[in-house]
Amino acid sequence: MGLHNLQPAPGSTKNRKRVGRGQGSGTGKTAGRGHKGQKARSGYKAKRGFEGGQMPIQKRLPKIGFTSRVEKPYVINVEKIKAVAELSEISLETIKSVHKLDKAVKRVKLIGASAKDLAAKIKDDAVTTSGK
Repeated sequence: MGLHNLQPAPGSTKNRKRVGRGQGSGTGKTAGRGHKGQKARSGYKAKRGFEGGQMPIQKRLPKIGFTSRVEKPYVINVEKIKAVAELSEISLETIKSVHKLDKAVKRVKLIGASAKDLAAKIKDDAVTTSGK
């Protein structure tokens, strides 16, 4: 094996089709473009999504989806997770010490029947209670 005798695998390369080069080639005269019409002309370019004047599929289908850029707080039910309710002072760090939170959590909301009673213990702006 040497650089002087490298060649492609058999059948892996083909000659490109030369259109419009006489009747004998099979693609002469109209060069595979059919007769007349917009697609037969030079310079033709279809717009993306154009369906010949019919309403395009992307305009026929309903618009869906919305992603809010407002970050939603991580919700903790103090009725289910008693350790949070038993803390002497509540902040994001103290909650992380008793309840496993992801690093990405920036805000916490406490919910449940006794959540309003915990409002006095909260020492951090990142922690809120249900306002009912």
